[in-house]
Amino acid sequence: MKKCFQWFAAVLLVVTALTGCRSGAKSGARGAAGIDEAERGIASPVYAEGFKVRYTDQGCLLDIQDPRRAESQSFHYLIVPRGTTPESVPEGYTPIEVPLRKVVCMTSLQLSNFIKLGELDCVAGITSTRHLFNKEMKQRLADGRTRKIGIEGNFDSEVILGLNPDVILISPFKRGGYEALKGVDIPLIPHLGYQEPTPLGQAEWVKFVGLLLGKEEKAAAVFAEIEQRYNVLKEAASQTSGRPVVVSGELHGGNWYVGGGRSFLAQIFRDAGAEYFLPDDENSGGLNLDFETVYSRTASAQYWRIVNSYPGTFSYDALKAEDARYADLGAFKNKGVIYCNMRERPYYENMPVQPEVVLADLIHIFHPEILPADYEPVFYDLLR
Repeated sequence: MKKCFQWFAAVLLVVTALTGCRSGAKSGARGAAGIDEAERGIASPVYAEGFKVRYTDQGCLLDIQDPRRAESQSFHYLIVPRGTTPESVPEGYTPIEVPLRKVVCMTSLQLSNFIKLGELDCVAGITSTRHLFNKEMKQRLADGRTRKIGIEGNFDSEVILGLNPDVILISPFKRGGYEALKGVDIPLIPHLGYQEPTPLGQAEWVKFVGLLLGKEEKAAAVFAEIEQRYNVLKEAASQTSGRPVVVSGELHGGNWYVGGGRSFLAQIFRDAGAEYFLPDDENSGGLNLDFETVYSRTASAQYWRIVNSYPGTFSYDALKAEDARYADLGAFKNKGVIYCNMRERPYYENMPVQPEVVLADLIHIFHPEILPADYEPVFYDLLR
């Protein structure tokens, strides 16, 4: 990560006159409802659309809803300092005392927030460890400070009850078997960062976790650094000439799953100085297309982004062996496949809170002149 900061410093010197940098959060924040008037709003999101924060005399009102679907179920919580009893609770709101002491995380995205904040002591339980890289969390699992609670759809309620967590973070709009958890009488709080259509929106959920941990100031400062670095790189990429076209995804069961034209992926490609192959599509979620549709729209695509979990060395031969038609794509012919193997790199564990690093990797491929010659990619490389 040291080299990441070195290349960022180099880019910052080039484009600092073109972009403004937000200052970090004010010092002295006391957490949740204890924040004074000058510090109110420190946890309020700027980019994230899935949660809202309002400070009141009763406490902090936290509202959560799927940012992609206005008609979806909403969730409401009253955040109060631990050990206090609110005089009144607004109708429809569930009181939550903070700082939380023990939390169960259901996804790598949720865990990434705790890793970024350096607050793994609060993580009492996690689900799958299939792509777990973090050394501290591995040690916590080895010595029993953190427990595995099973997998989605088959959670171990006895383990969860034994952990006695303050809350369980869930992804309610995924098929995760959460109905079974409603019987354990532990508050379930949705973490919807995965639904955000922008990279900074997803990363800003670190403020959401900071609020629950009573670490609003820390989380705001962490996000301010992410935002600054991301916007500096975005500005640099916007000054380049030529915007290559990018396609994403692979065939699975006869369908090619792709992000929509207003999705997280489409946005980060645009911010990196490229164009997504579905420029006119208005979907922020995913789409299932057939090969012929993808092929017809990718004649001019120079690049093809793939993230998978391949056992061994992934190559163009391995890609062609999966489906011979892949070799007909322009990005295949021109050796323009952008690749990340989740068996080798902590993509879902770190990517949500490192969008500026993902952005730098893509800029390094699309516009290598922007970054130092010795830049070393963290997540993505061109497939050789």
